[in-house]
Amino acid sequence: MLNALWLIPAAPFAGFVVNGLFGKRAGKGFVTAVALLASLAAAVFGTVAIFQYHALSPHGERYVDVVYTWFNSGNVGADVAFQLDPLSVVMLLVVTWVSFIIHVYSVGYMREDDGYYRYFAFLNLFLAEMLVLVLGSSYLLMFVGWEGVGLCSYLLIGFYYKTDYAPAAGTKAFVVNRIGDYGFLVAMFLMFAYFGTSDFARVSQIAGGGGIPPWLLTAMCLLLFLGATGKSAQIPLYIWLPDAMAGPTPVSALIHAATMVTAGVYMVARSNVLYRLSPDAMMVVAVVGGLTALFAATIALRQWDIKKVLAYSTISQLGFMFIGVGVGAFSAGIFHLVTHSFFKACLFLGSGSVIHAMSGEQDMRSMGGLKGKIPTTYMTFAIATFAIAGFPPAAGFFSKDEILAAAFTTPYFPAVGKFVWLLGTLAAFCTAFYMYRLLYLTFFGKFRGTHEQEHHLHESPAWMTVPLWILAGLSLIGGFIGIPQVLGFLPTNLLEHWLAPVIPEVAGAHHLIEIAPSAEWTVMIISTLVALAGWFVARSLYKEKQLASDAAFEQRAPGVAHAIENKWYVDEMYGATVVRPLERTSVFFWRIVDAIIDGIAAMLGYIVAGIGDLLRFFQTGNVRNYALMLFMGVVVFIWIFV
Repeated sequence: MLNALWLIPAAPFAGFVVNGLFGKRAGKGFVTAVALLASLAAAVFGTVAIFQYHALSPHGERYVDVVYTWFNSGNVGADVAFQLDPLSVVMLLVVTWVSFIIHVYSVGYMREDDGYYRYFAFLNLFLAEMLVLVLGSSYLLMFVGWEGVGLCSYLLIGFYYKTDYAPAAGTKAFVVNRIGDYGFLVAMFLMFAYFGTSDFARVSQIAGGGGIPPWLLTAMCLLLFLGATGKSAQIPLYIWLPDAMAGPTPVSALIHAATMVTAGVYMVARSNVLYRLSPDAMMVVAVVGGLTALFAATIALRQWDIKKVLAYSTISQLGFMFIGVGVGAFSAGIFHLVTHSFFKACLFLGSGSVIHAMSGEQDMRSMGGLKGKIPTTYMTFAIATFAIAGFPPAAGFFSKDEILAAAFTTPYFPAVGKFVWLLGTLAAFCTAFYMYRLLYLTFFGKFRGTHEQEHHLHESPAWMTVPLWILAGLSLIGGFIGIPQVLGFLPTNLLEHWLAPVIPEVAGAHHLIEIAPSAEWTVMIISTLVALAGWFVARSLYKEKQLASDAAFEQRAPGVAHAIENKWYVDEMYGATVVRPLERTSVFFWRIVDAIIDGIAAMLGYIVAGIGDLLRFFQTGNVRNYALMLFMGVVVFIWIFV
């Protein structure tokens, strides 16, 4: 298997082809079998390859499987090659197994949908493209997977194509991501121009060897980060992800929580040598991550759509990951990527179970009192909420604490690091608050929906609840792979030790972050107290009072309440400053400039046609006439020149 890594993405791609071509006629049983076998095959193939890799490369050496030479022109070339190293191993495990769990959940959730075969074909294609992104050995091959998951995101967000909102949301995601992809492309052009390659190892080797102008490294890093802000929904390109909730809920769990949106974090971590040689670029990453974490968290405070709350929560948690990689704690950023995939996938799937029970209702104002009606969904949702809020010993506590401690002690920009830590701490408070607000409004109090909805309330089938229990369990114990050394449970941080080979020492860069025990304990205590404060405030306001608390807040501060509810009017601002001016400019070029160009082209056509009509009179077909005109031409020529 290690000598055929291409089989890992090929398995789900085969599932896409088979279901896409034959699924509609073969029936749902056939589609289910093909989709689940394809995703399970990718997970099993990947796991087998990981065991083989660990046996052959116990010290984390990079293993590359070259399939064929893509192109080779002069000093520039690229291979279609897949690689395994400690970082791709972590991503491979997360992507394949979480994807398989969500495939299983989807069988129950999408059972009655007419587009069942189309949904699973797209889901398999997405998994294949994500695996190309994760396993590719170069930025160029990563970009192939990068664009592939963007296409699948468009297809899955716009899955309900007969509605107005879903195709519009898919188009919005596609267009906004193209802005970020432009930055990724230009960064690759710079690599080919100055390094002659886009291979990860060669780029890191050339950059780490010295002699590269600092401006070039900074430009590459910022352009790559522009791509990351699009794919991973950071300021200013985050606006597509909340609208992406128009797709089926399992899509939100897979693409917009556990896999695709983490691609930007993975890319920055993969490019850690470049970033460590450009502290200015790292500072931009950390500050943007901190601002995004807090900004998105404030919007989630007053959203009513259960999936929109989780969407803004995803944007905020991605901000935490960028804080980690931005301050130089690359292993901490990947750690939070892993734990987030557990508890956020569980939360999204849990929200899908709630929506399933509520016959499609997503507004929390129409929920309440579901704790006793759907107890399995409530228990798993509560566990995942406990994890994302950052309470020990759940997974979110360890990963979020390591990120905040790294920001507090980063050597790259100490003063800015303290500021970023403050942003992250405030975002952590908001996280605990809005998640417990969601929990209390959904599962506690009295039921606020219609009598018909209450009559049809029911727990989800085993296809949906078993994945919830698996993800809830991982949300509780998943953090033990990165327990900080200061707690004394393990002699070392397992994940940090595992990722060490892909984060080497680089000449001219700061040494890797070492968090002092005192700083670690301080940040740990503060973050726990902050989480407790967020939970306590939410419990006081929503467990018994329910919607009355929001009504009271709106009466006291209607301007702020409406601004938060309307997402700080960012979409409206973008519409006024970017979208509508571009539309007016396009209309001007269409109606004025294009009309002028068309008129000139039409006029030239008429002139040519007129000249042709005039000259046609001289084309008589009589040879004597042609001889006469030739003779007259010679006479005129002699008369002019002689």
